[in-house]
Amino acid sequence: MLQDIIGAKRELFADGVQTVLRGHENRSRRVVLLKGNLVQNSRSEAAGINARVNNRGTFGFASIAEYSPEAAEKVIRAATENALSLGRHSGRNVPLPASLGTGAVPLNAEIRDTDQKTIIEMCQAVDQYVEKKYPDLTSRTVVYTEDSQDRIIYTSDAYNGHLVTPRCYVYVMMSAETKDGVPVEMFKAFGGFGSFYDHFADPAALYPGIDELYKKLMDKKEGVYAEAGYKTVVLGGTMGGMLAHEAVGHTVEADLVRGGSVAGPNLNKRVASDLVTMVDFAHTYLGKPAPLPVYLDDEGTKAEDDVLIRDGILVGYMNDRETAEEYGMKPAGNARGWTFSDEPIIRMRNTCILPGKNTLEELIASVDDGYYLIDSGNGQADLTGEFMFGVTCGYEIKGGKLGKALLDTTVTGVAFDMLKTVDMVSDKVEWSSSGFCGKKQPMPVGMGGPYMRCKIMIGGR
Repeated sequence: MLQDIIGAKRELFADGVQTVLRGHENRSRRVVLLKGNLVQNSRSEAAGINARVNNRGTFGFASIAEYSPEAAEKVIRAATENALSLGRHSGRNVPLPASLGTGAVPLNAEIRDTDQKTIIEMCQAVDQYVEKKYPDLTSRTVVYTEDSQDRIIYTSDAYNGHLVTPRCYVYVMMSAETKDGVPVEMFKAFGGFGSFYDHFADPAALYPGIDELYKKLMDKKEGVYAEAGYKTVVLGGTMGGMLAHEAVGHTVEADLVRGGSVAGPNLNKRVASDLVTMVDFAHTYLGKPAPLPVYLDDEGTKAEDDVLIRDGILVGYMNDRETAEEYGMKPAGNARGWTFSDEPIIRMRNTCILPGKNTLEELIASVDDGYYLIDSGNGQADLTGEFMFGVTCGYEIKGGKLGKALLDTTVTGVAFDMLKTVDMVSDKVEWSSSGFCGKKQPMPVGMGGPYMRCKIMIGGR
């Protein structure tokens, strides 16, 4: 129905004015069990239509929380009027460059809804497994979360399409105490792109991962504090993915380059060792679907991969159509908005440091005295590339072998300096896709990386 509504209103696109009309629906589902008690059970949906108009360099935007022919007509007229009004005061007279092509991008997925009772029963089965097998835990939590976006995009001069991005996850969280009464906790996320039955038709499929999580928690219960200082470490794949997203990815988003990020003066310069190549993948990684595939962005640009660092040299930025013209680059489909009321901004999709040639075992064996840092619970970085990540799971490395587990600690550094110390890279990549990027609006993103040997500043107790 929405395709018919939006398609019929293309006749209102003004001549010579670049227009995007987007129908956008967000759906979310959430269930939380704390020690077997249902403490949250929610479902929500939000839908509407928006239009974004560029009149000789000035953007106008309008949205309405309604799906109807009248709503589509209203937002087109309002966005066009906004662009014309703002243009009279902006003094700009530079239209967007011509798009890279026109055509249609077909529907890439479907959202299959699941009743809340089925979701709750699955969470209860998981909780009961944890309760029965691991009664020594001080606390346990099972969380089911699902979010999806359904976009229909029509443009005056670019691609049209229907883009659907469903994803769902189960988080299992466990808590225990050390012999000194210090609380320790860990969690693991299961799931990914797709709907409930793509991942959780059989709760027993989660049990091996839950057993592995418990083992790591028991290791951590007997853990030690890291020795503070500048250390040789093996970064786990999810840690490398967070680095790729937080400490490097944001600095090479062209709107943040405009704002003064460290990537601006470093274009075409060395920012990492020659073992490091980093790509923002659109929808395919090594011949298979990327964790959160994007085929079309909200400007009607067909999504392609963006090479950001090649063999240690910073070679590109992520762009929308406007910044691509400004920096003499090619837009690759990075402009997205979270809800119907959000104007699209430059966002990452599936940002990853590419694998190398070494095995994880070789990386660990090469470290005489250092740390193996596996998981991070949080992280932050600024536009200088300076970062600080929490480490929630890690181990000592002594004489090339794993030692005791680590209690929670942090690592800090400047990304472009740290990446220059990378001297071994594993042949496998780990992906994470359960989080949101919080740049002005939420946005689901995938991030990944290989295991890397490097030097980093690690905190102590």
